[in-house]
Amino acid sequence: MSDLVALMSPIRRRLITAGLLHVVYALSALVPFVCVAELARALLGSTGAAPWTIVAIAAGALLVRFLAFGASGVISHFADADLQLHLRRRLAAKLSAVPLGWFTERNSGQVKKVLQDDVREMHHLVAHALLDLLAAAITPIAALAYLLWVDWRLTLVTLLPIPLFAAAFAVMMRGYGEQMRRWGEATARINAAVVEFVQGIAVVKTFGQTSRSHERFARAADDFADFFGAWVRPMLRLSGLSTALIAPPTMLLVTLAGGVVFTAQGWIQPVDVLPFVLVGVGLTAPFQLLDAGSMQLRQAAEAASRVAALLAEPVLPEPETPLKPDGARVEFRGVGFSYDGSTRVLEDIDLTLEPGTLTALVGPSGSGKSTLGRLLARFYDVGTGEVLVGGRNIKEIGSAELYRHVGFVFQDVQLLRASIADNIALGSPAAGRTDIEKVARAAQIHERIEQLPRGYDSVIGVDAHLSGGEMQRVSIARALLADAPILVLDEATAFADPESEAAIQDALSTLIAGRTVLVIAHRLHTITGADQIVVLDHGRVAEIGRQPELPAYVRQALR
Repeated sequence: MSDLVALMSPIRRRLITAGLLHVVYALSALVPFVCVAELARALLGSTGAAPWTIVAIAAGALLVRFLAFGASGVISHFADADLQLHLRRRLAAKLSAVPLGWFTERNSGQVKKVLQDDVREMHHLVAHALLDLLAAAITPIAALAYLLWVDWRLTLVTLLPIPLFAAAFAVMMRGYGEQMRRWGEATARINAAVVEFVQGIAVVKTFGQTSRSHERFARAADDFADFFGAWVRPMLRLSGLSTALIAPPTMLLVTLAGGVVFTAQGWIQPVDVLPFVLVGVGLTAPFQLLDAGSMQLRQAAEAASRVAALLAEPVLPEPETPLKPDGARVEFRGVGFSYDGSTRVLEDIDLTLEPGTLTALVGPSGSGKSTLGRLLARFYDVGTGEVLVGGRNIKEIGSAELYRHVGFVFQDVQLLRASIADNIALGSPAAGRTDIEKVARAAQIHERIEQLPRGYDSVIGVDAHLSGGEMQRVSIARALLADAPILVLDEATAFADPESEAAIQDALSTLIAGRTVLVIAHRLHTITGADQIVVLDHGRVAEIGRQPELPAYVRQALR
């Protein structure tokens, strides 16, 4: 709950204003019912109040109710819109500042849930639930005060169902916090399964694995249904019972029974039962809002905790006074790294990449090749040692400056849902169409782009549907335009067909010319021209040399 309060701090004053207006609305909504009861008592001579005065008060209360409700609704909805904008901007800023490796550890479904679903979940709280909860609390208190003024004894009789409702409700809510946590986790699993299923549908259909791919989503949905059923089923009877205890017919029955007894005993006049019939029957109606509002409050609190957790993620530290690299020489000095803080993925890596040379990283799966490449691109910060670019520790180089010097092309190509031109110009937004076409030609993708319905203005996923090899060449064109002097290549041809591989190799030949290149290699023929081959084994450098210089068993392993 503290996370929720902290997140709503930018709109606190407006929420207080809307809340005060809603209090006025709740009180003015009760006044006409009181006026009807008092008018009846006045007409029957039970009180000396002037009938037309009571009518005027009722009419004025209706007008105030309308104005207060409208004003509180407008203020709360505008406050909610501003809060959602504020939170999404903060989340976007946070996502742009976390280490790039943060994204490799999370799927898009989890990020989407926080950025979209959880922020939207807070809308119901800010724009509706908080005001409804306030009204649900104020209305019974005001009604109770009025009924106590009329007759405190009959008021106590009218309130008899409420303790029974409270007891049933308390039993029903036991363990609610834990269940809501499980609800959030189950929903996140469904979101992740849906996103992964949709993103991979083309591949799984191609290989006839649609049913297997669908199983994960179906299993997530079935698990959610089982959990929800096991949670809700025992609550249904209690929910029905508690609702029946404070339903208007029940309240009317209790009120009339008490009124008959009190009138028969001569304790009150028959006309004095009327306020309890008009106001007492609705005394418990707000409890229904309290029930629904409390659930929305808990859901919003859970959503707020996830939003706050993302906002609390550590960002990539930026130097106060960024330094600029002097050249394109890369050095790994005593580098060690662990993802979880205990299991070492890399240990004591000492390696130098001279300017203009190509260094190939090879080794068995899990040896740390991709991790080492990502450390150079500062997806993560090293645990021990340091990585130097141009004689400067990359921690002393600002991110913007670092990525002007270090570019990367990975197997998993990511293109934005934007035009081809915008995707290529991502690393150099000021580039003109001539420069974009020039690098596209060098990347062997210009002719394919020209075949698209709108050429370079075609939008990825709309009227530009590219193959994996074509997307890879677009990413190479992007890297060419960025013109970084240091490149990290995670075997860009690993999954390409022979024709695409040849085109990608030609594009890569253009890309790496004159640059310091670190290639994460999986196939021998892609590194035959490497200036040095570094063999990693269990996170350590096992051998360094050119292919003919490496031991026979290493050369055999590379085949």
